[in-house]
Amino acid sequence: MEFLEVGTMRRSSYKVPGGKLLKVKIGIEDDRISRIVITGDFFIHPESTLPEIEKNLLGCPLAKDKLVERIQSSLDAVDAHAIGFTSADLAQAILKAFEQDATK
Repeated sequence: MEFLEVGTMRRSSYKVPGGKLLKVKIGIEDDRISRIVITGDFFIHPESTLPEIEKNLLGCPLAKDKLVERIQSSLDAVDAHAIGFTSADLAQAILKAFEQDATK
């Protein structure tokens, strides 16, 4: 895995075992997500779900259960399907970006 901090954004690349690559850039304020961009080689149908996931994660505490809940809620709201990753995988990618930088 690769981790970098650029400005106030933290980045991670997370390869899902047997799945796809998730790339996350996050901004954090008071241990909550203030900005987020999710990219990678995965698929979500409908595609319009990805911006909704990003929007719904704003203000979310950096706790795996809270992240999974918000991601899954975003998928369920429009009966979306994520191919190559689960809500827990995406939460893990977000936490890796946060945790790696916190140890510096």
